[in-house]
Amino acid sequence: MIDTNEFRNGMAMLSGAVNVITTGGQEGLAGFTATAVCSVTDQPPTLLVCMNRSSYAHRFFTANGVLCVNLLGADQQGLSGLFADRNVSMEERFQRSAWQALETGSPALDDALVNFDCRIAQIHDVGSHSIFYCEVVQVRRSDPRPGLVYFNRNYHRVGEEMRAAG
Repeated sequence: MIDTNEFRNGMAMLSGAVNVITTGGQEGLAGFTATAVCSVTDQPPTLLVCMNRSSYAHRFFTANGVLCVNLLGADQQGLSGLFADRNVSMEERFQRSAWQALETGSPALDDALVNFDCRIAQIHDVGSHSIFYCEVVQVRRSDPRPGLVYFNRNYHRVGEEMRAAG
């Protein structure tokens, strides 16, 4: 059996794009910060999002059945912290930025690098988390700029050469 801390320390070395995952619908608005997001297939366009089932927001996502993956730029690190802070209400999280609904009605961050608006097609529970398999129904991109990743328990900028090439 692998020690939990050994596993976590190893996973800290796996960089991940920083995303704010949002939902909106009859259950209400909710959002959280996640790096556990990846592409599954492009036929049909599908991605997965992992979420801890003990999260306060979990019930909003399962009841609404929709979500939006908002890929953050390097200039949005504060937003990542805001959506990860358990002491900040859902209402306050959404008041600090501009949002608009895309096809599913989930909040899409106006200045995200990319918004992936999705319907949750399947949910699988593994250990402490739910894996949401999400069919992408709309993609919206903004102007390219450096992105935000989380690596070795710190935030880092990626894509600096984009500005030089632009």
